[in-house]
Amino acid sequence: MMHIFNEACATASPQAGHRLADIPAHDPFIVTDQATQTYYLYTGGSPRLHDMDRYGVLAYKSKDLASWEGPFIVFEIPDNVWANPQHGAWAPEVHEYAGRYYLFVTLHNNDRLLEGEGHGGFPMQWRGTAIAAADTPMGPFVMLKPDAPAVPEQLMTLDGSLYVDEEGAPWMVYCHEWVQTADGTIEAVRMKEDLSDSCSEPLHLFSGSDAPWDNGEHPGGQAASMYVTDGCQLYRTSGNRLVMLWSTYDRGSYVQTIARSVSGRLEGPWEQLAPLVFDDSGHGMLFQTFEGDWMLILHSPFRMPESRCKLYDMTDTGESFVVAQARPDLDGSLPESGQRESERPA
Repeated sequence: MMHIFNEACATASPQAGHRLADIPAHDPFIVTDQATQTYYLYTGGSPRLHDMDRYGVLAYKSKDLASWEGPFIVFEIPDNVWANPQHGAWAPEVHEYAGRYYLFVTLHNNDRLLEGEGHGGFPMQWRGTAIAAADTPMGPFVMLKPDAPAVPEQLMTLDGSLYVDEEGAPWMVYCHEWVQTADGTIEAVRMKEDLSDSCSEPLHLFSGSDAPWDNGEHPGGQAASMYVTDGCQLYRTSGNRLVMLWSTYDRGSYVQTIARSVSGRLEGPWEQLAPLVFDDSGHGMLFQTFEGDWMLILHSPFRMPESRCKLYDMTDTGESFVVAQARPDLDGSLPESGQRESERPA
């Protein structure tokens, strides 16, 4: 029987007055909605943590970034699609594009195996980004392509993000899973104008091993390293420099880092800049407040259910973005002691 989204299942016991420190969250994404003067925070929702009958996407809303109302269920994986509703929903992003709101979310089907043996002891299976559309930031979001991910299903991919190039053409930038490649990559595919499917071969941007520090894992004394690429998202600075947030590991700990396109275009080449935040923190995104100030939101530590959102004021230097200060007054976390993350050497 097809599972139909309806308004009756659009809440998961929402309450007002949450601080970010109260909300278990992973891979957070914020939309600043000018029309309603509301911030919308998106994160994955699960049966174990949120009393849902299947995986999906949750939203919280706030007027000031300090007090949040939610959670609201804005997407649930339906039956009779390529993904399994019981196998997870990762890294939701919501982008306003061509008059609608588009959800990008990584889904899975652990029962649909791919040929070959995965690295690190993980199986090769269907994993990729689904795109769903809605008329409002609160959904309900409906999948555009029910039968397969946006990137061909033979590729294990994750963390798809929308990028619109200088000519107005839409692209999906995504991570090619290290489980399949050992050295994870960040790639891009051109999308159809309505975002219903990809319409080009993958374009290689850079590899996880391009980071200028030892971010590889060496399981069981193996000679070969495995390099993680997560959370790729693109932004323009005030100086028209194209930069990309992405996450990987630094000596075994999750790290939020940043790269910059030398050409100023998606195809690069890409240079790796100094990481922004250490201390098992990452998969962040940049957003602007209603006052026009840049902020970074990410999760720390990596593992759920301990993971929480952290906020940082950012400075747009024209050449890149750098951390100005942490904002525990907004996110409800305790101030860090000792050296600031942004000042720690790579």
